[in-house]
Amino acid sequence: MSKPSRVLTIAGSAAGGSAGIQADLKTFQELDVYGMSVVTAIVGRHPVTNKNVHPQTIEAIEAQFATANMQVGFDALKTGMLFSKEVIEKTAELISTIDIKDIVVDPVMVGKLDSKLLKDDAIEALKEKLIPLSSVITPNMVEASILLDDRPLHTIDDLKQAAIDLHELGPDYVLVKGGRLKGPAVDVLYEGTTITTLEAPRINTVNTSGAGCTYSAAITAYLAKGKSIHEAVLLAKSFITTAIEHSFTYTDQVGPTYHAAERKYGEAHEIIVKTETI
Repeated sequence: MSKPSRVLTIAGSAAGGSAGIQADLKTFQELDVYGMSVVTAIVGRHPVTNKNVHPQTIEAIEAQFATANMQVGFDALKTGMLFSKEVIEKTAELISTIDIKDIVVDPVMVGKLDSKLLKDDAIEALKEKLIPLSSVITPNMVEASILLDDRPLHTIDDLKQAAIDLHELGPDYVLVKGGRLKGPAVDVLYEGTTITTLEAPRINTVNTSGAGCTYSAAITAYLAKGKSIHEAVLLAKSFITTAIEHSFTYTDQVGPTYHAAERKYGEAHEIIVKTETI
């Protein structure tokens, strides 16, 4: 029996199941990799206190990482919601202790409804400690703006320049996601010399909770299976587009993408890819 590739997610647990650890593990299962998790915080709004983020201790984070590493090991990993400066610094420290090539950093800062998922003092730690370790970072437009000192981003050209400037923080690749643009869903990938745009049809739905987590998890899974970053991003873009196309909701709240959609419906979206040398 051949063993599946091993993938770790270091992120928050989303009680509603649409994002965070839950979205990552669903994606890993769909893409036939062995998923493991380090829970950094539990996200769930308390009905009385209204508290939304319940952080885990540094000791608990370190213990989870050590257990997964000793029992299984990692072929690739991703980070998601880390919430605090202390957790970011510990995560960077832990990653530095292992020999791993493929590291996807999803710099989760805001939720789908612009809820705050990263403390203000954590941004510099993210930029200085974790992003330089990454193979690829995957900010959305809001996160890219924050990382660039609140620079306004409105056009594809803005995204291209943002990718170029974010590359100076030290990642091998930058993927800026254009989910808030009008028109087709266009993302920008940059590795120092070439800008690649990936265009998919925009799906008319509000049910996109966890889309960013799912996208970055799919990239991580494909990297663990030996794909290049360009291949992994392209395949992941198709995966998340299909998941969004078949998204749904059970209530009047913003609902999840459907992680099983590509397998269940046998669909893969054609992604239009264009490149230009900078």
